[in-house]
Amino acid sequence: MKGKLVLQDGSVYEGKLLGGAPILGEVVFNTGMTGYQEILTDPSYADQIITLTYPLIGNYGVYRDIAQAPKPYCRGMIVGELCTFPSNWQNEGLFEEYLRAYGIPCLYDVDTRAITRNIRNHGVMKGVICSVDTPQERIDALLQQDLPTDQVMQVTTKWQGYRGSENAEFHVAVYDFGVKESILKSLEACGCRLTIFPADTKAETVLAENPDGIFLSNGPGDPQDLQFAVAEVKKLLDKKPIFGICMGHQVLSLAYGGSTYKLRFGHRGSNHPVKDLATGRVYITSQNHGYAVDETSLANADVTITHRSVNDNTVEGMKHNSLPIMSVQYHPEASPGPTDNLYLFDQFKALMKAHK
Repeated sequence: MKGKLVLQDGSVYEGKLLGGAPILGEVVFNTGMTGYQEILTDPSYADQIITLTYPLIGNYGVYRDIAQAPKPYCRGMIVGELCTFPSNWQNEGLFEEYLRAYGIPCLYDVDTRAITRNIRNHGVMKGVICSVDTPQERIDALLQQDLPTDQVMQVTTKWQGYRGSENAEFHVAVYDFGVKESILKSLEACGCRLTIFPADTKAETVLAENPDGIFLSNGPGDPQDLQFAVAEVKKLLDKKPIFGICMGHQVLSLAYGGSTYKLRFGHRGSNHPVKDLATGRVYITSQNHGYAVDETSLANADVTITHRSVNDNTVEGMKHNSLPIMSVQYHPEASPGPTDNLYLFDQFKALMKAHK
């Protein structure tokens, strides 16, 4: 079936349509060359339409072990070419079938370079994936709708959960704002058992479990919409060692009294260079965020900026000067991407050991 993407600025991109439509979402792009299944299942993409810039998608199929959530939360995908003959010894099926199984519309055989250049130049915007014969009135009505602001509550766990060995060295309380499976596995791998809490859990409930440390996860949407979580994190700042990743990093900045702002087109990909300001070393990182911490807003906070993006100089990491708290904007667990930054989990482990 012929389909198209209609962006908020009126531009139209035609291709072929797989799955149901029309659907509305915020159109973003990811520059990763691999990892399409992890990208699809990352809860941080809730309510977004993901444009994959790599031209051939699906060439190694799909398999269960690399999914980052039980189901995708994105609204749709846009790809150049869908591979129908994957080659991989772990392959369990076609990516096309995976999309169909979860009801994710996909526009393919479309000019993804043109879409990406538009977003890069003019910023992320709403878009509609639909069939070519969808009435313009229907498209206009969809584009006038506001996207939800409760994405975190869509993706967070609905009840308190437990993972890991009872004999683990450390007990970590995880605030689930949309946590990726690979993050949980990374915490377990460095000797932690986990108690996973919904995003709106009260600080008192977390402290009642007496964890050795608190982890603030990644998640979708605007951090300014998480004032309920910011209020609870403020109560925890001087109680336990804390490690934040992505949304967790932004929530910490708000808890310090800082602010965040929306990037024009965000950082989404597996090859973003980040500089460690203490050592001068540059790491290649996996990233997925549309907001950044406003460094000027932290002028009166007792924090030090530890990492910066080499591409645009935005804040990529910070630590508290007098409390055992650290955070990064990027994804040290990767999935997809390089695993050069797994050492950060060991640093969190060292913080917990020093304050146990």
